[in-house]
Amino acid sequence: MLMKKIRPWKAGDGPISIYINRRISWRITQAIIRHNLPLRPNHMSVISALVGFLAALAYILHLPVIGGILAQLSSILDGVDGELARALNMMTKSGGFLDTVLDRFVDFSIIISLTYLTALSHPNTALIYLLGLLALGGTFLCTFVHVAFRAYCGLPPTLTKIPHIASRDIRLFVIFLGSVLDFLYQTLIVLIILTYTHAILRFIDLFRNYREVELNTK
Repeated sequence: MLMKKIRPWKAGDGPISIYINRRISWRITQAIIRHNLPLRPNHMSVISALVGFLAALAYILHLPVIGGILAQLSSILDGVDGELARALNMMTKSGGFLDTVLDRFVDFSIIISLTYLTALSHPNTALIYLLGLLALGGTFLCTFVHVAFRAYCGLPPTLTKIPHIASRDIRLFVIFLGSVLDFLYQTLIVLIILTYTHAILRFIDLFRNYREVELNTK
């Protein structure tokens, strides 16, 4: 395989991705290319998703530590597909679509199963399911706002001054830490705070840059 020289990270990566995940995923990518393994970007997208689904299953089986570790591993592997695509010049819109959709399925599965496990050991089951619903809504809101900002405003969200406080790498890392430390209830609260704060900051950023956005969309 002919490998194209690239940086392992890309614009829009969050801090966990840059300082932790990419240091591991890039080594995996290099090993795949070096040993000429029959793995393509779409294969890695599916593998990452399968690991994420295993994380969700671990929560259902009352194994939160394993669930958290698998969630973080899925996050790391999620970087390999893009790295392979850029290194081998195999970037496609269909591949990007597949990766994005699978990520949403994984996010949904992990948060729902995490909520289920948390509710089993909490006296106020209704409250936990409400928190899980809010965490799930905030997670999908982050993705929607990101896509809508680019589609309707014509500006890549990564070029604004909004800090990466709720990118997917951060959300899964929060789930990983909360699961390993047995802070499941607190994990849902942190996810809610991060995701909705990020969405509000994005709206503030939009109106602060109103003139530039309007000029860019004409």
